Amino acid sequence: MFESSVAQPQVKKRLFIGLLLTSLLTIVGLTLLLWYLFFQPATIIQKAVLIIFIGAIILTVLVIAFGIGGIVFTIWRAKTINFLQPMMRISISLLFPVVVGLGRLFKIDIDKIRGSFIEVNNQLVKTKRLKVRPSQLLILAPHCLQKSSCPHKITNDINNCKRCGSCTVDELLKIRDRYKVNIGFATGGTLARKYVKEYKPKAIVAVACERDLASGIRDSTPIPVLGVLNERPFGPCFNTKVSIPKLEEAVKYFIEEDYRGS
Repeated sequence: MFESSVAQPQVKKRLFIGLLLTSLLTIVGLTLLLWYLFFQPATIIQKAVLIIFIGAIILTVLVIAFGIGGIVFTIWRAKTINFLQPMMRISISLLFPVVVGLGRLFKIDIDKIRGSFIEVNNQLVKTKRLKVRPSQLLILAPHCLQKSSCPHKITNDINNCKRCGSCTVDELLKIRDRYKVNIGFATGGTLARKYVKEYKPKAIVAVACERDLASGIRDSTPIPVLGVLNERPFGPCFNTKVSIPKLEEAVKYFIEEDYRGS
């Protein structure tokens, strides 16, 4: 029997978006400060270097502003804006460390920020309405879903699982068999990247904690990833669980109707 699981707290998309906007305003403030310094006494060379630097920052700010605008508009309208996709990716890539830094400054739980980012990402992915064949979908799951006392380790060979039902690994393998998708159980980012390189998926359903999911989503760009948070009734990285209905819902979202199991 499974121990009772601990549900993860719900997070709002607006937390990450709000911190993105705050990060943008911080960069704008830095630009204004540099512009002020431009009018202070300095050599011609110093002014030339400063104006180049200011120009680069202004260009970056414009790209980020369009990217954040694209994120907000996409979520609001539930519709992908193709020409803004590169700027949206650049915005998240450049500002994510700034967002985390601001979170620490304002004493916001970093996992809440990561969870909000995952919600934003999932919403953006769903607006694309991407459908793939089963062979083009990869489920990535952490090895800690396997019961720690199990002697049949699955990281080297998934088929070592004896399907006894003592942990959620059996349920994940049932989904693999039902939908004929690929699956990999990873011990970390290196092995996860190995699975991505091996299967070359067009879409990924990833199960992990907030930290690993946020990192994996950004590392997998531009491959779309739907993230499903694991449940940690015994603490991180030990006998974790995952909501099978949520996982199956994510898989069904990507799989074309004609290839779904009954």
